[in-house]
Amino acid sequence: MDTCTTHKKCYPSKEVAEDVLIETRTAFDFAAGYGPIAVYQCEECGFFHLTSRGPMNEKLSQYLAEGKIQLQKEADRWLGKFKKR
Repeated sequence: MDTCTTHKKCYPSKEVAEDVLIETRTAFDFAAGYGPIAVYQCEECGFFHLTSRGPMNEKLSQYLAEGKIQLQKEADRWLGKFKKR
């Protein structure tokens, strides 16, 4: 993975960064107003990073509104239970 002077993780495209954003929001429980909500292209390195500032990413907003994030969290919880057996 490439590095940036900002020390943030670099993603090669907006699409990849959006996928990581969705996965991150699914994997972790963030309090309201915390955690990444958007992606942006860095002026320093040209790659994409996650950010907790600015307007919410449209794809994330849609997934939250449709309940897809919560459904995936529930699916992951059940998969974890089955893996423990």
